[in-house]
Amino acid sequence: MKKIISTFLLLFSLNAIADFTTLSTQQVQAKIAEGVAIIDIRRVDEYERYGVIKGAHKLTFFDDKGNYNVQKWLKDLSVIVKTKDTPFILVCAHANRSKTIGKFLNKKKSYNNIFELKGGINYGWIDKGLPTTKTLANNGKPWYQFW
Repeated sequence: MKKIISTFLLLFSLNAIADFTTLSTQQVQAKIAEGVAIIDIRRVDEYERYGVIKGAHKLTFFDDKGNYNVQKWLKDLSVIVKTKDTPFILVCAHANRSKTIGKFLNKKKSYNNIFELKGGINYGWIDKGLPTTKTLANNGKPWYQFW
């Protein structure tokens, strides 16, 4: 019985200190209110079509052909996320890319305090009736000027 309880407590404590966490819409709003940075990793066409969460940093990971430059992206991320312990929220369209990149940052690059919006911006924000800001991505510059 003691082994079962010990195992349960260990698993519970590991989950409680997870360094990559999926958040509800309300939890993301609370983090935003605390000043936690939002990193929107969608493509430029997605920014332009659906808008972005007000105050989000547009940091496209994949271009429209699926190409990426991890080292450049990490360098750009470090301008916003100053340390590997600084909390931040990853956002993509449906949470698939944010989940993949979040796990990569946590497991391979040792970032901690990474959050993602459950359902991404489409299902976790827009479908909840929350506003986005329509904008030209990257201040109107084409994506290829940033890669």
